[in-house]
Amino acid sequence: MSTREELIALVESYLDDLALTPELGGLEEPVRYAVAGGGKRVRPLLCLATAEAAGADPEAALPAAAALELVHSFSLVHDDLPALDDDRVRRGRPSTWAQFGEGTGILAGDALLAEALRLALTYPTPAVARELVQATLGMIGGQYLDITGSEPDLAALHRLKTGQLFSAEREQAPWRAFADEVGLLFQIVDDILDEDGYLIERGADGARALADETAERAQARLTEVPADTSVLAGIVAGLAARTS
Repeated sequence: MSTREELIALVESYLDDLALTPELGGLEEPVRYAVAGGGKRVRPLLCLATAEAAGADPEAALPAAAALELVHSFSLVHDDLPALDDDRVRRGRPSTWAQFGEGTGILAGDALLAEALRLALTYPTPAVARELVQATLGMIGGQYLDITGSEPDLAALHRLKTGQLFSAEREQAPWRAFADEVGLLFQIVDDILDEDGYLIERGADGARALADETAERAQARLTEVPADTSVLAGIVAGLAARTS
């Protein structure tokens, strides 16, 4: 089994060498800027670790893993726009629209989504692209509920906004159940660190208890999978314990 570090190195190398479509022209710089923003690569890491645990070569899953990261980057680029969260800073540097302009930010986000679909469609089966589109639509729907305040259930909202890209990795029920819990865990810990969402709703102790319970459920889901899931278990433990 590959280590977490080896899988992240695979993802970073693949993203660095990604051959963007020539039609992008001058948009290549803001697109690469958005992808190289210092993210933790949790989604592609989970994708590769899941593929390897299921018996596949992780390198074969690299286009799917990169597609997940590009969709995630697309969501951040658009979320930061003045019409949504109006954030000028992302991961300690100017957000894409603040660096290149609002119009370019919109187009860069569009390009990231299109490039993600291009990667997903490189597989001989349409299943990868179909899963990616379904997850992306769920994420967009969750963002709409967020900005309109029309979803009173915080867990349901975050399963759409955050969890959808985690659940895009596998179709089988145990894997999807695991992905649902990991997506929720990621959002709870994010809210604890940002002092938002679940932290406001439940308080510091309540949010931490919820994170621990969700991590336990995620680990329990892994025991239902007849495969070596030790790397995935380590990723879950790291997500639950993260401080930044």
